[in-house]
Amino acid sequence: MNAIETVNSNNGMFFNEALFGLAIVAFIVLVIVEKKYPFREFPAKVFKESFMTNTTAFLVNNLILSVLQVSSLFLVAQQFASHGLLSGLDNGPVKWLLAFAFFDLAIYLWHFVSHKSEYLWRFHKIHHSDKGFNVSTGFRFHVFDLLLETVYKCVFVVIIGVDAYLVLSIEIVELFFILFHHANIRIPKEVLISKLLITPSLHRTHHSKKRDEHDSNYGIVFSVWDRLFGTRKEVVPEHIGLDVIQADNFIQLFSLAFLTEVKFRKLLSRIPKGKKN
Repeated sequence: MNAIETVNSNNGMFFNEALFGLAIVAFIVLVIVEKKYPFREFPAKVFKESFMTNTTAFLVNNLILSVLQVSSLFLVAQQFASHGLLSGLDNGPVKWLLAFAFFDLAIYLWHFVSHKSEYLWRFHKIHHSDKGFNVSTGFRFHVFDLLLETVYKCVFVVIIGVDAYLVLSIEIVELFFILFHHANIRIPKEVLISKLLITPSLHRTHHSKKRDEHDSNYGIVFSVWDRLFGTRKEVVPEHIGLDVIQADNFIQLFSLAFLTEVKFRKLLSRIPKGKKN
């Protein structure tokens, strides 16, 4: 590794630490707000299990991905910043807005496919297994889900061709919105805001236990993608979280990815049924 690569790697680590710090601050602020102005009251037991499992997942996943996720995006962007669709544009507001819009669209598409592909869903369903809905749900991801998404993001960064610092700035904004739209809070003028941005009410629908409701509202920042592709749904879900799967701790959360719904149904079919009277 030469001197320039060493500096870039150190910069990547610095931004990763800054990202972690900003996530903690945003998390604490939103926890306080949702405690004061909750949209829905969840049973204390459900909230406690949800919060403990989700924060544990965040700590473990961050330990595993702290170097890999952000540093890999940073280094890939540094290598390919002079290539790709936007590489010919001067750094400035136009390039930043285009890069952000393309990045958000790319994550929308990844999110959509994660629901439609049985292979990806086995990992992404972990996020939907939460029976509560609070800011900590934004941390509830399977480590393999995050790893696969990192590879996808790296490919996208090569295609788009933008500065590494811009990529990490976009990551920070996206992370804030993930925490924001998982918060169990009431937002003033939310109907108006949701015409442009993904809000808690839209994402709450995405966490419904009903398949026809949770297969909707895939956006992370902009809600325009769901409107454009016909995946927007505006309903208040009666129940949150998938019925088929249950996880009360991080170990169970990790293991659930390897028990698909098909295998679960086969397992149930082998259990003898009692005779009907």
